[in-house]
Amino acid sequence: MPETAIDDSLKVGQNQEPTVNIESLDDKKDQTEITTESSQMKISKKQKKKFAIFALVAIVAGVLTGFGSAQLKGATNKLSSTEEKEIVSDTSKINIGDVFGVQDKDTFADSAQGYLEAGGVEGEGSHRLLREGGVTQTVALTSSVADLDDFVGMEIKIWGDTNKAQSSGWFMDVGRVEIIATEAEAPIQSLD
Repeated sequence: MPETAIDDSLKVGQNQEPTVNIESLDDKKDQTEITTESSQMKISKKQKKKFAIFALVAIVAGVLTGFGSAQLKGATNKLSSTEEKEIVSDTSKINIGDVFGVQDKDTFADSAQGYLEAGGVEGEGSHRLLREGGVTQTVALTSSVADLDDFVGMEIKIWGDTNKAQSSGWFMDVGRVEIIATEAEAPIQSLD
């Protein structure tokens, strides 16, 4: 077979001789440019329409999201400002009728009233609520909402959720405290 001389400095496409008439290529190039320009105009109009629809949807979604978050923030701020009252450590500033913790008493299913002492019932709870009727009526208390130490020695009404008791007759997580009397005496506890 005869060897074909290849010029290594040229690319493969440059080694071949053109078989197409250059003038007809120029005509096709002009037609292609015209076709491309008109199709770009059609694409451009379609893209503009899609962009306008997308922009409108994005604006409406943004407005609704902003409105929704503002409503949610407003509702959260209302709950925060009205739901809990700051607990004061100076008990002389606590007055009869003051309410601490969650302001809505309908939030909690259970309530009790009595004299508050520090210390739980046989290690259950941090405080106990002494009530008329003796030891069997004592409520062991804990609270994640109010510092019960601020109300020791007072007669209070509490609202909260009953938890399973291990050693006391009743064990409650307190969510709301109302002051009945700032200076009170513990009821007489009989050993029933």
